[in-house]
Amino acid sequence: MQAWVEQQLGCAVVAQAPLGGGCIHQAWRLELADGRSVFAKTNAAAALAMFDAELNGLQQLAHHAPAALVIPEPLAWGVAGDRAVMLLSWLQLAGSLGAAAESGWFQCGQALAQLHRSSAGSAPAQGYGAAADNFIGSAPQPNGWRSDWGVFFAECRLAPQLAWAASRREQLRGARELLELVPRWLSGHQCEPVLVHGDLWCGNAGLLSNGCSTIFDPACFWGDREVDLAMAQLFGGFPKAFFSGYKDVWPLEPGAKGRVALYNLYHLLNHANLFEGGWGRQAQTTIDQLLLNSC
Repeated sequence: MQAWVEQQLGCAVVAQAPLGGGCIHQAWRLELADGRSVFAKTNAAAALAMFDAELNGLQQLAHHAPAALVIPEPLAWGVAGDRAVMLLSWLQLAGSLGAAAESGWFQCGQALAQLHRSSAGSAPAQGYGAAADNFIGSAPQPNGWRSDWGVFFAECRLAPQLAWAASRREQLRGARELLELVPRWLSGHQCEPVLVHGDLWCGNAGLLSNGCSTIFDPACFWGDREVDLAMAQLFGGFPKAFFSGYKDVWPLEPGAKGRVALYNLYHLLNHANLFEGGWGRQAQTTIDQLLLNSC
Protein backbone atom coordinates (compact mmCIF):
# COMPACT_ATOMS: atom_id res chain seq x y z
CA MET A 1 0.00 0.00 0.00
CA GLN A 2 2.80 2.45 0.78
CA ALA A 3 4.15 2.33 -2.78
CA TRP A 4 0.63 2.93 -4.13
CA VAL A 5 0.13 5.89 -1.78
CA GLU A 6 3.42 7.42 -2.87
CA GLN A 7 2.39 7.05 -6.50
CA GLN A 8 -1.02 8.62 -5.87
CA LEU A 9 0.08 11.50 -3.63
CA GLY A 10 3.63 12.04 -4.85
CA CYS A 11 4.99 11.77 -1.33
CA ALA A 12 6.61 8.94 0.62
CA VAL A 13 4.99 7.28 3.63
CA VAL A 14 7.31 7.48 6.62
CA ALA A 15 5.06 5.88 9.25
CA GLN A 16 1.92 3.76 9.30
CA ALA A 17 -0.19 2.99 12.38
CA PRO A 18 -3.41 0.92 12.62
CA LEU A 19 -6.53 2.55 14.01
CA GLY A 20 -9.38 0.87 15.87
CA GLY A 21 -13.11 1.44 15.84
CA GLY A 22 -14.21 0.02 12.48
CA CYS A 23 -15.91 -3.33 11.92
CA ILE A 24 -15.93 -3.37 8.09
CA HIS A 25 -12.62 -1.96 6.84
CA GLN A 26 -9.13 -1.73 8.26
CA ALA A 27 -8.10 1.84 9.10
CA TRP A 28 -4.68 3.45 9.24
CA ARG A 29 -2.99 6.74 9.98
CA LEU A 30 -0.27 7.41 7.46
CA GLU A 31 2.46 9.96 8.10
CA LEU A 32 3.91 11.47 4.94
CA ALA A 33 7.39 12.84 4.36
CA ASP A 34 6.02 16.36 3.89
CA GLY A 35 4.54 16.33 7.41
CA ARG A 36 0.93 15.60 6.47
CA SER A 37 -1.20 12.87 8.01
CA VAL A 38 -3.65 10.89 5.89
CA PHE A 39 -6.48 8.57 6.89
CA ALA A 40 -6.49 5.29 4.93
CA LYS A 41 -9.13 2.58 4.65
CA THR A 42 -8.34 -0.82 3.21
CA ASN A 43 -10.29 -3.95 2.42
CA ALA A 44 -10.30 -6.78 -0.11
CA ALA A 45 -10.27 -5.58 -3.72
CA ALA A 46 -13.90 -6.64 -4.12
CA ALA A 47 -14.88 -3.93 -1.62
CA LEU A 48 -13.94 -1.15 -4.04
CA ALA A 49 -17.64 -0.63 -4.84
CA MET A 50 -18.18 0.33 -1.19
CA PHE A 51 -15.46 2.95 -1.44
CA ASP A 52 -16.94 4.27 -4.68
CA ALA A 53 -20.32 4.69 -2.97
CA GLU A 54 -18.72 6.35 0.06
CA LEU A 55 -16.81 8.73 -2.20
CA ASN A 56 -20.03 9.74 -3.93
CA GLY A 57 -21.74 10.38 -0.59
CA LEU A 58 -18.85 12.44 0.78
CA GLN A 59 -18.79 14.60 -2.35
CA GLN A 60 -22.53 15.22 -2.14
CA LEU A 61 -22.35 16.13 1.54
CA ALA A 62 -19.40 18.46 0.97
CA HIS A 63 -21.33 20.29 -1.73
CA HIS A 64 -24.06 21.28 0.73
CA ALA A 65 -22.28 21.38 4.10
CA PRO A 66 -21.55 24.74 5.77
CA ALA A 67 -17.94 25.56 6.63
CA ALA A 68 -18.49 24.58 10.27
CA LEU A 69 -19.34 20.99 9.27
CA VAL A 70 -16.19 19.41 7.87
CA ILE A 71 -16.57 16.49 5.46
CA PRO A 72 -13.47 14.31 4.91
CA GLU A 73 -11.94 14.98 1.50
CA PRO A 74 -11.24 11.93 -0.70
CA LEU A 75 -7.62 12.17 -1.84
CA ALA A 76 -7.23 8.92 -3.80
CA TRP A 77 -8.94 5.55 -4.15
CA GLY A 78 -8.40 2.37 -6.12
CA VAL A 79 -6.82 -1.07 -5.93
CA ALA A 80 -3.29 -1.65 -4.65
CA GLY A 81 -2.32 -5.28 -5.21
CA ASP A 82 -5.14 -7.34 -3.73
CA ARG A 83 -6.47 -4.50 -1.57
CA ALA A 84 -8.99 -1.73 -2.16
CA VAL A 85 -7.70 1.53 -0.67
CA MET A 86 -9.27 4.90 0.01
CA LEU A 87 -7.27 7.88 1.26
CA LEU A 88 -9.04 10.69 3.08
CA SER A 89 -7.92 13.95 4.62
CA TRP A 90 -6.92 13.56 8.26
CA LEU A 91 -9.31 15.14 10.76
CA GLN A 92 -8.14 15.59 14.33
CA LEU A 93 -11.01 14.69 16.66
CA ALA A 94 -11.19 16.59 19.92
CA GLY A 95 -10.54 14.89 23.21
CA SER A 96 -12.51 15.61 26.36
CA LEU A 97 -13.96 19.09 25.90
CA GLY A 98 -15.82 19.48 29.16
CA ALA A 99 -18.22 22.42 29.06
CA ALA A 100 -17.12 23.27 25.50
CA ALA A 101 -18.65 20.02 24.24
CA GLU A 102 -22.22 21.25 24.75
CA SER A 103 -21.57 24.30 22.59
CA GLY A 104 -19.80 22.15 20.00
CA TRP A 105 -22.69 19.70 19.69
CA PHE A 106 -25.20 22.55 19.53
CA GLN A 107 -23.26 23.96 16.58
CA CYS A 108 -23.03 20.49 15.02
CA GLY A 109 -26.83 20.22 15.11
CA GLN A 110 -27.12 23.67 13.59
CA ALA A 111 -24.71 22.70 10.81
CA LEU A 112 -26.63 19.52 9.96
CA ALA A 113 -29.84 21.54 9.70
CA GLN A 114 -28.05 23.98 7.40
CA LEU A 115 -26.85 21.10 5.22
CA HIS A 116 -30.37 19.67 5.00
CA ARG A 117 -31.89 23.06 4.21
CA SER A 118 -29.24 23.88 1.60
CA SER A 119 -29.76 20.57 -0.19
CA ALA A 120 -33.55 20.98 -0.22
CA GLY A 121 -33.14 23.86 -2.64
CA SER A 122 -31.56 21.59 -5.25
CA ALA A 123 -33.43 18.32 -4.69
CA PRO A 124 -33.77 16.12 -7.80
CA ALA A 125 -37.05 16.30 -9.66
CA GLN A 126 -37.39 12.51 -9.44
CA GLY A 127 -38.33 12.76 -5.77
CA TYR A 128 -36.99 10.39 -3.12
CA GLY A 129 -34.06 8.00 -3.52
CA ALA A 130 -30.80 8.14 -5.44
CA ALA A 131 -29.52 7.47 -8.92
CA ALA A 132 -27.41 4.51 -7.80
CA ASP A 133 -27.60 1.87 -5.09
CA ASN A 134 -25.10 2.14 -2.25
CA PHE A 135 -24.49 0.54 1.14
CA ILE A 136 -25.72 0.81 4.71
CA GLY A 137 -22.77 -0.50 6.68
CA SER A 138 -21.69 -3.52 4.66
CA ALA A 139 -25.22 -4.29 3.48
CA PRO A 140 -26.51 -3.31 0.02
CA GLN A 141 -28.91 -0.36 0.11
CA PRO A 142 -31.29 -0.30 -2.88
CA ASN A 143 -32.29 3.14 -4.10
CA GLY A 144 -33.90 4.13 -7.37
CA TRP A 145 -36.57 6.83 -7.36
CA ARG A 146 -40.11 7.15 -6.03
CA SER A 147 -42.33 10.23 -6.15
CA ASP A 148 -43.98 9.27 -2.84
CA TRP A 149 -41.92 9.19 0.35
CA GLY A 150 -44.02 6.52 2.07
CA VAL A 151 -43.80 4.26 -0.97
CA PHE A 152 -40.02 4.75 -1.13
CA PHE A 153 -39.54 3.94 2.54
CA ALA A 154 -41.71 0.82 2.31
CA GLU A 155 -40.36 -0.50 -1.00
CA CYS A 156 -36.71 0.56 -0.90
CA ARG A 157 -35.91 0.48 2.80
CA LEU A 158 -38.14 -1.91 4.77
CA ALA A 159 -39.11 -4.45 2.09
CA PRO A 160 -35.53 -5.50 1.15
CA GLN A 161 -34.57 -5.91 4.80
CA LEU A 162 -37.71 -7.93 5.60
CA ALA A 163 -37.09 -10.15 2.56
CA TRP A 164 -33.50 -10.68 3.69
CA ALA A 165 -34.68 -11.64 7.17
CA ALA A 166 -37.16 -14.12 5.65
CA SER A 167 -34.38 -15.65 3.56
CA ARG A 168 -32.52 -16.30 6.82
CA ARG A 169 -35.70 -18.00 8.14
CA GLU A 170 -36.43 -15.12 10.48
CA GLN A 171 -39.98 -14.46 9.33
CA LEU A 172 -41.10 -11.39 11.23
CA ARG A 173 -44.70 -11.35 12.35
CA GLY A 174 -46.82 -8.64 10.70
CA ALA A 175 -44.27 -7.83 7.98
CA ARG A 176 -46.73 -7.87 5.09
CA GLU A 177 -49.29 -5.79 6.96
CA LEU A 178 -46.60 -3.30 7.92
CA LEU A 179 -45.49 -2.79 4.32
CA GLU A 180 -49.07 -2.18 3.25
CA LEU A 181 -49.66 0.38 5.99
CA VAL A 182 -46.43 2.42 5.82
CA PRO A 183 -47.39 4.48 2.73
CA ARG A 184 -50.71 5.31 4.38
CA TRP A 185 -49.03 6.27 7.65
CA LEU A 186 -46.65 8.65 5.87
CA SER A 187 -49.13 10.01 3.33
CA GLY A 188 -49.97 13.03 5.44
CA HIS A 189 -46.32 13.86 6.10
CA GLN A 190 -45.47 16.09 3.15
CA CYS A 191 -41.72 16.14 3.69
CA GLU A 192 -39.51 17.67 1.05
CA PRO A 193 -36.57 15.55 -0.10
CA VAL A 194 -33.22 16.59 1.31
CA LEU A 195 -29.79 14.99 1.12
CA VAL A 196 -29.54 12.82 4.24
CA HIS A 197 -26.42 11.25 5.69
CA GLY A 198 -28.36 8.01 6.03
CA ASP A 199 -26.22 6.31 8.72
CA LEU A 200 -25.96 9.01 11.35
CA TRP A 201 -25.15 7.18 14.55
CA CYS A 202 -22.71 8.62 17.08
CA GLY A 203 -19.76 6.67 15.64
CA ASN A 204 -20.06 8.57 12.36
CA ALA A 205 -19.84 12.08 13.80
CA GLY A 206 -17.54 14.00 16.08
CA LEU A 207 -16.16 17.31 17.26
CA LEU A 208 -12.84 18.52 15.92
CA SER A 209 -9.97 20.11 17.79
CA ASN A 210 -10.35 23.29 15.70
CA GLY A 211 -13.89 23.88 17.03
CA CYS A 212 -15.73 22.55 13.99
CA SER A 213 -17.64 19.27 13.76
CA THR A 214 -17.61 16.44 11.24
CA ILE A 215 -19.76 13.65 9.84
CA PHE A 216 -18.43 10.75 7.78
CA ASP A 217 -19.12 7.19 6.55
CA PRO A 218 -22.36 8.21 4.82
CA ALA A 219 -25.12 6.16 3.18
CA CYS A 220 -26.62 9.13 1.35
CA PHE A 221 -29.93 9.41 -0.43
CA TRP A 222 -32.67 12.00 -0.88
CA GLY A 223 -35.32 11.53 1.77
CA ASP A 224 -37.01 12.88 4.88
CA ARG A 225 -34.55 14.82 7.04
CA GLU A 226 -36.09 13.17 10.08
CA VAL A 227 -34.35 9.87 9.28
CA ASP A 228 -31.02 11.42 10.32
CA LEU A 229 -32.48 12.84 13.52
CA ALA A 230 -34.17 9.51 14.31
CA MET A 231 -31.01 7.46 13.92
CA ALA A 232 -29.09 9.96 16.02
CA GLN A 233 -31.34 8.81 18.88
CA LEU A 234 -31.01 5.07 18.26
CA PHE A 235 -27.68 4.18 19.85
CA GLY A 236 -27.21 7.18 22.11
CA GLY A 237 -24.10 9.30 21.97
CA PHE A 238 -25.63 12.49 20.61
CA PRO A 239 -26.35 14.88 23.50
CA LYS A 240 -29.48 17.00 23.82
CA ALA A 241 -27.51 20.02 22.64
CA PHE A 242 -27.19 18.48 19.16
CA PHE A 243 -30.96 18.20 18.75
CA SER A 244 -31.49 21.66 20.23
CA GLY A 245 -29.04 23.10 17.73
CA TYR A 246 -30.83 21.43 14.85
CA LYS A 247 -34.25 22.70 15.90
CA ASP A 248 -32.79 26.19 16.41
CA VAL A 249 -32.17 26.35 12.65
CA TRP A 250 -34.99 24.19 11.28
CA PRO A 251 -37.73 22.98 13.66
CA LEU A 252 -39.14 19.53 12.97
CA GLU A 253 -42.56 18.96 11.46
CA PRO A 254 -45.58 17.99 13.62
CA GLY A 255 -45.62 14.29 14.46
CA ALA A 256 -41.85 13.83 14.15
CA LYS A 257 -41.61 12.04 17.49
CA GLY A 258 -44.14 9.46 16.33
CA ARG A 259 -42.08 8.61 13.23
CA VAL A 260 -38.84 7.83 15.07
CA ALA A 261 -39.62 4.15 15.75
CA LEU A 262 -40.71 3.55 12.15
CA TYR A 263 -37.58 5.12 10.68
CA ASN A 264 -35.27 3.32 13.08
CA LEU A 265 -36.90 -0.02 12.30
CA TYR A 266 -34.84 0.02 9.11
CA HIS A 267 -31.60 0.07 11.11
CA LEU A 268 -32.81 -2.56 13.58
CA LEU A 269 -33.63 -4.87 10.66
CA ASN A 270 -30.25 -4.19 9.06
CA HIS A 271 -28.44 -5.02 12.31
CA ALA A 272 -30.52 -8.18 12.67
CA ASN A 273 -29.58 -9.27 9.16
CA LEU A 274 -25.89 -8.43 9.57
CA PHE A 275 -25.27 -9.47 13.17
CA GLU A 276 -28.31 -11.53 14.30
CA GLY A 277 -28.32 -11.71 18.10
CA GLY A 278 -31.08 -9.75 19.82
CA TRP A 279 -31.62 -7.27 17.00
CA GLY A 280 -34.36 -9.39 15.45
CA ARG A 281 -36.29 -9.38 18.73
CA GLN A 282 -36.01 -5.60 18.91
CA ALA A 283 -37.26 -5.31 15.33
CA GLN A 284 -40.20 -7.60 16.10
CA THR A 285 -41.10 -5.58 19.19
CA THR A 286 -41.07 -2.39 17.10
CA ILE A 287 -43.28 -3.93 14.40
CA ASP A 288 -45.73 -5.18 17.04
CA GLN A 289 -45.93 -1.74 18.63
CA LEU A 290 -46.35 0.08 15.32
CA LEU A 291 -49.19 -2.21 14.29
CA LEU A 292 -50.82 -1.94 17.73
CA ASN A 293 -50.69 1.86 17.58
CA SER A 294 -52.35 1.82 14.16
CA CYS A 295 -55.41 0.01 15.47
